[in-house]
Amino acid sequence: MARRQRPIGVFDSGVGGLSVLRHVRAMLPGEDLLYVADSAHAPYGEKSVQFIEARAVAIAEFLVARDAKALVVACNTATAAAIAALRQRFDLPIVGMEPAVKPAAEATRSGVIGVLATSGTLESGKFAELVQRFGSQARVIVQPCPGLVEQVELGDLAGPLTRRLLEGFIAPLLDAGADTLVLGCTHFPFLQPLLRELVGGEVAIIETGAAVARQLVRRLAEADSSAGITPASRHESSLALRFPTAPPQGTERFFSSGEPAQLQALLPRLWGSAAAVVSLGR
Repeated sequence: MARRQRPIGVFDSGVGGLSVLRHVRAMLPGEDLLYVADSAHAPYGEKSVQFIEARAVAIAEFLVARDAKALVVACNTATAAAIAALRQRFDLPIVGMEPAVKPAAEATRSGVIGVLATSGTLESGKFAELVQRFGSQARVIVQPCPGLVEQVELGDLAGPLTRRLLEGFIAPLLDAGADTLVLGCTHFPFLQPLLRELVGGEVAIIETGAAVARQLVRRLAEADSSAGITPASRHESSLALRFPTAPPQGTERFFSSGEPAQLQALLPRLWGSAAAVVSLGR
């Protein structure tokens, strides 16, 4: 297989990583992509570090066996728990997630930012280091969001329960004066329309999918793994995200450790087009 045809592997505990995959596709339209949703074990947020690391290694092995030339850990919790082990084990570019505390601290006008994430992310040493590095620039208020990932996994992006959960999670942040909210879970960008409705236009909402895709482009260039592939311009990337049904040059293959039909039913809504889903097994 020609080197430029080797795929990029992306994985998450479930469907949340599709929000990152869209940015990857926009910036690398010629690349073949493999996406694994570990839906049988979602959400990761309440599971042990050891369990998450074991799942991440197993999925990485699956992707590497399919000749992946780079991996994107499109899950904040899995990044915190397992990326160090993955980088020790696999000799290829591996890009992970990081809640956007730094850009939020730079953007806030009130000096207060709120971070919406899973308990696994917020309780990790990696997140604590992040707050320590940039927390002096702004007051950082964290908000665990139990139940919200599950709603996105069900495709309930604006129903009564999802609305009630989100209202309860953001209320203490807004009451404390937060004018900038960080989406510290890759599932949460799919809730942005509802979140925007609830917080109004004066609160900034920051997610990290585009930044991760840009880092992937840099890592591929450094590794010389994508010779001949020219990333899309920012303008083109924006258009691709607004019109996700525009046919890309590269291909996508989707896998799930859960029920393939469940992911398949959500793809038109969350990815922008229908696709087959192959069972990963558990």
